[in-house]
Amino acid sequence: MGKVNVTSWRGFVFLGFISFGELQLLLFALFLSLCLVTLTSNVFIIVIIRLDSHLHTPMYLFFSFLSFSETCYTLGIIPRMLSGLVLGVQTISYMGCAAQMFFSGSWACANCFLLSVMGFDRNVAIWAPLHYASRLNPTLCSQLVGISFLIGYLYGLGKTLVIFYLSFCSSHEIQHFFCDTPPVLSLACGDTGLSELGILILSLLVLLVSFFMITISYACILAAILMISSAEGQKKAFSTCASHLTVVIIYYGCASFMYLRPKASYSLEWDQLIAITYTVLTPLLNPIIYSLRNQAVQTALRNAFYGCLLGKR
Repeated sequence: MGKVNVTSWRGFVFLGFISFGELQLLLFALFLSLCLVTLTSNVFIIVIIRLDSHLHTPMYLFFSFLSFSETCYTLGIIPRMLSGLVLGVQTISYMGCAAQMFFSGSWACANCFLLSVMGFDRNVAIWAPLHYASRLNPTLCSQLVGISFLIGYLYGLGKTLVIFYLSFCSSHEIQHFFCDTPPVLSLACGDTGLSELGILILSLLVLLVSFFMITISYACILAAILMISSAEGQKKAFSTCASHLTVVIIYYGCASFMYLRPKASYSLEWDQLIAITYTVLTPLLNPIIYSLRNQAVQTALRNAFYGCLLGKR
C-alpha cells in the first residue's frame, strides 16, 4: 500500500487485523456476538434500573451510568472495528480519528471516576447504613455523576489536543483497530517527548487521583469491617464490595498497562490484546460481575420476565 501524506489526504488507515488473513471473518463473528451481548446486557441493566422502583437507590443509579458509559464507549469503537474486519483495510478521516480519540478517552476517564464514586457509595453504605439515603441524596448523586463526566470530557479534550497538535509523517497507517493514543502517537514526526510527557501527566492525574479516592474508600471500608465482631458479618459486609473490587482491578490494570509506559515499549500484538480486553471484554464483564450477580437486580429481572409473560396472555 502506498504512503500518503496526512497533511494532504487528512486521514489514516487502520491495519489492526489485516495480518490475520482468513481468520478475520471468524473474528468478525466472535466480536459481533460479544458486541451484541455487551450492548444488550448494558442497555437491559439501564432499563431495568429505570423501571423497577426498588432499584431507585444511589448504588443502582451509579450502576446505570456506568452501563451507559460503557455502552457509549462500545458504540464508539466496535462498529468501525467490525466493518474493518469485513472490508479489510479501512480509512478514517483526520477529524474522525480525533473525534474517536476524544470520545473514547472521555468515556474511559469518566468510567474511572464513576468507579471512584461507587467506592464512596460502598463506604457510606457500610459506615452509615441508617443514613445512607439521606447522605447520598439525589442532588449529591447527580453532582457526582456530572463531575465524573465533566472530568472525562476535559481529559479527552486535553489528550486529543496534545496529540493532534503534532505534525504527522508520510506514513498514515495505524497499526491498530481504532485511534488509540500509542499507535497514533507513533506516527508523529520529530521529537514527541514533550507530548508524551503531557499525556503521561494527564493519564497519571486521572488514574492516580481516581485510584487514590478508591483506596481511601476501601481503607475506611476495611476499618469498618474489622470492627464487626462476627466472621459472618465481616463476610457479608465484604461481599457487598467484591464485585466493585473485581471491576476496579481489571479496569485499572488494563489502563495502567496501556498509558503509563514509555513509547519505546509499545508492542502491536500486546497493545491489540489489551485493547480488546478493555473495549470488548470489560464492558461485557461489568454487567455480569457488577449487576447480574446482584440479588436485587436478579429479582428485578425475574419480575420483568414474569411481567412480560403475563402481559402476553
